[in-house]
This record gives sequence, C-alpha cells and structure tokens, in this order.
Amino acid sequence: MAQPNPQATKTKRWNLLRLIAMLILALIILVGIAVLIIWLVLKPKRLEYSVENGAIHNFNLTDANHLYANFDFTLRAYNPNSRVSIYYDTVEVSVRYEDQTLATNAVHPFFQSHKNVTRLHVGLTAQTVALYESVPKDLRLERSSGDIELDVLVRARIRFKVGLWKSKHRVLRIYCSPVLLYFSKPKTFQRAPCEVEL
Repeated sequence: MAQPNPQATKTKRWNLLRLIAMLILALIILVGIAVLIIWLVLKPKRLEYSVENGAIHNFNLTDANHLYANFDFTLRAYNPNSRVSIYYDTVEVSVRYEDQTLATNAVHPFFQSHKNVTRLHVGLTAQTVALYESVPKDLRLERSSGDIELDVLVRARIRFKVGLWKSKHRVLRIYCSPVLLYFSKPKTFQRAPCEVEL
C-alpha cells in the first residue's frame, strides 16, 4: 500500500491557507470599497451646535449654600448634510458651574431632517442644590459682578437615517463653554459655539 507523500500534503495545506488569505483580503477590499462609495455618495458633514440665547432668573443663594435659580437657553442644532437625517431619541441638557452640575432637564425626542436648523428652548431649574468647596464664594462674586460664566452640556442618543436605512444608536455629547449670562437684562447675549463628540 502506497504511503501518502508528506510533501504533497504540505503543498495542499499551503494552497488552502493561501486561498483563505486571498478570500479574506478580497473581502476586506470589497468592504473598503463599499464604505468609500457610501462615504462619497453621502459626503457626511459635522453636526453644528451653539447656544443662541440664555438667561438666568430668580437667583437666590442661601446662607446654607443652597442654590435656587431658573436657567433658560435656546440651543441651535444644524444638520448640514444633504442626505442624512437624525432621530434624537433622548436628549438631556445640564448646566454646570466649576464642574458642579446646577440643573438638568430632558428635552422631548425629535426628528431633524437634512439641511435643517432646529431650535430647542430649554428651561432648567436649580432647586435646593447644595454647593461645595469654593463654588458658593465664587458664585457670590459672579453675582456682584453682574454676570456669570456657565457650561451647557447636552447628551443625546441619536440614530442616523439615510433613505429607508436607520443606524444603531450612537451617543452624542455636546459641550458649550463659556456661556455668559447676565443677571440684568440690558446687555445682549453673545452666541456660544459648542464642541461636538460623536
């Protein structure tokens, strides 16, 4: 009975490995080409956000360092894409001062079509918020100066829509700083651009 040729077995294994490697390489190239074609067709652009207006009302900082205040903001969301729409399934807005959160509020879910500007009017209330470390002292100084610099943060769960296709959820983080608010009305609000992390 003839013994199997070890050299022929090695050659067969080598050919099989080469074939598998070529298939994997071809698959990677095809996926890359598909992604490139989709990108060229969609030409995705960065989403743009800014705080267009803001005000602070009923500011009261107690002797026990508890804050009461109402904050009102108008957020501008711009989708510059011509083929991509966005579902904002959850949206949470926070206002912070020196890394301490003063107030948080949720915004109703909404849909933003392509090439669209959406303005969100957000009201946040700080109610009996306990302040720590140097925050009360710094807030009193800001109150006496007539204005206050705050950070506005937005965290949203979004999905992209292109034609009939919808993406999985992605987390969108928006950071707007500094947002300058005046305790008295006369001065005009300065628009604050935001950084976007997706």
